[in-house]
Amino acid sequence: MCGIVGAVSTRNIVPLLVQGLQRLEYRGYDSCGVAVHEASLGDRPTGGLQRARSTARVAELLEQVASGGLQGATGIAHTRWATHGAPAVHNAHPHFSHGPGVAPAEAVRAGRVALVHNGIIENHEELYAQLQARGYVFSSQTDTEVIAHLVDSLYEGDLFQAVRAAVAQLQGSFAIAVMHKDEPHRVVGARAGSPLVLGVGEGENFLASDAMALAGVTDQIVYLEEGDLVDLQLGRYWITDAAGQPLGLAQRPVRTVQAHSGAAELGPYRHYMQKEIFEQPRAIADTLEGLQGIVPELFDGADGTAAWRVFKEIDSVLILACGTSYYSGCVAKYWLEAIAGIPTQVEVASEYRYRTSVPNPRALVVTISQSGETADTLAALRHAQGLGMRHTLTICNVATSAMVRECALAYITRAGVEIGVASTKAFTTQLAGLFLLTLALAQAKGRLTEEEEGQHLKAMRHLPVALQAVLALEPQLISWAEDFAKRENALFLGRGLHYPIALEGALKLKEISYIHAEAYPAGELKHGPLALVTSSMPVVTVAPNDALLEKLKSNMQEVRARGGVLYVLADADTRIDSSEGIHVIRMPEHYGQLSPLLHVVPLQLLAYHTACARGTDVDKPRNLAKSVTVE
Repeated sequence: MCGIVGAVSTRNIVPLLVQGLQRLEYRGYDSCGVAVHEASLGDRPTGGLQRARSTARVAELLEQVASGGLQGATGIAHTRWATHGAPAVHNAHPHFSHGPGVAPAEAVRAGRVALVHNGIIENHEELYAQLQARGYVFSSQTDTEVIAHLVDSLYEGDLFQAVRAAVAQLQGSFAIAVMHKDEPHRVVGARAGSPLVLGVGEGENFLASDAMALAGVTDQIVYLEEGDLVDLQLGRYWITDAAGQPLGLAQRPVRTVQAHSGAAELGPYRHYMQKEIFEQPRAIADTLEGLQGIVPELFDGADGTAAWRVFKEIDSVLILACGTSYYSGCVAKYWLEAIAGIPTQVEVASEYRYRTSVPNPRALVVTISQSGETADTLAALRHAQGLGMRHTLTICNVATSAMVRECALAYITRAGVEIGVASTKAFTTQLAGLFLLTLALAQAKGRLTEEEEGQHLKAMRHLPVALQAVLALEPQLISWAEDFAKRENALFLGRGLHYPIALEGALKLKEISYIHAEAYPAGELKHGPLALVTSSMPVVTVAPNDALLEKLKSNMQEVRARGGVLYVLADADTRIDSSEGIHVIRMPEHYGQLSPLLHVVPLQLLAYHTACARGTDVDKPRNLAKSVTVE
């Protein structure tokens, strides 16, 4: 992984390929590259496959291709987040195959096959041994190079057939785009487990891992399904399934997708993360736009599956998610059990399918994903379906994603494009969607009165205004951040439905500032974490005025008695005041069950300004990627 762009055209496509990579930078990457077939341009009939690769940013790659005069009307490009092999130029995509017996360093001609790849090839070691025995020389530590040599070994004059034969031998997840030196106006793509879309233009066609990469180029998008292969040529394309059966517009329709690049403009903000934190009032308002009442139809499937029928049948909820989305599911567990009275289990998606579990055919399986392409969560969903759990629903930010297509029911959040790797507005809109789901299930189970529904709806409609008031606390959080920037460790404490918010706050701090941060239920302090508390260990405490407040105050005293310094986010009426060793920021208002949506925002700002003070790359933290499309 992480990003793919490809094109077959009659014009010099290099600027478009690089621009597409820039639009995918938000996913995170540690190297990038572009390859073109120079003979695809009319004035270069004798050219072949040429490439440029870099471990710097895409902007540097653009300078490299400009100074090298790289041009072509057919090309592929890639941003890589390292899985196999270190972030180095020789591991960067596109990978070439020069044929058997030829080492790249010794090659006097351009490559025969050029290939880019998202995903992981699980049987690459076996294929490596076979290809090495046939004389192929490897120049990288990647699993991707195996695919390039495999395609070359199977090529008999038809690139599509060679790719089809190659993918039949691959085990794992992948999206690939391939060119061959003998076919200057052709790119072949295939997908299994990693997203890939086809963009249809006028006399030209495109491939990308995300429609966002093609914003401003074409809005005519075909979403490729599991096992699909696509053959791009000038002005035409073909799609087949894994068995080679042609797929027409009925099976793979062309959709108009408005992936506006304007959403990715930074504007007056220093970083995308800051911009996205401040976009949360609008994102929540958009997510709840048109909400008049709690009706099951909010969650109906795109194929017409009626949510009310499903809600009547289910007797429990199983939530599957990863990372920040997992923490939103943990908050939802409190809501679903307290408000809807439905037993709820929350599973880390990357662990769920590798353990023996007890399936419940009457459970509602809820997946949560910002991109809708998260590999671990998709695999967990398919595992649950394979166990006979057919009632599925997703909370997702991308209506055209695999997650939405594979779940019977869906609620689409409207966070818009989220560029920063550390999720902010996607998280709060997920919470809004999950709270609506809670109310819908409570209604279906006869546990929601009209009066309660009206109160909840009033509170939700007030959320954008309440969030604006919380954002006004930014100057106080900048002051806290100046202290945190000097630390290397931090503890976060919360109780009840605010414990997951403490987890999310710790995750944000460690993701972008690289400060080691851990979160605990406050009642667990004396069961181990209290041993870590000293005057150099800041302790962030989420302190709403709820039923657990007095218990939480006792936990805070335990910290102060050991010389710990407290940083408290307190509701106005908690009677917690600043004093020696206790720093208090007062929240504008208490918000009951929806309090987690407000309390998480100061923790986002704290992490952001701490990272700024430490000079880290806020939007692209090291070792992390935005869209995790491999296990």
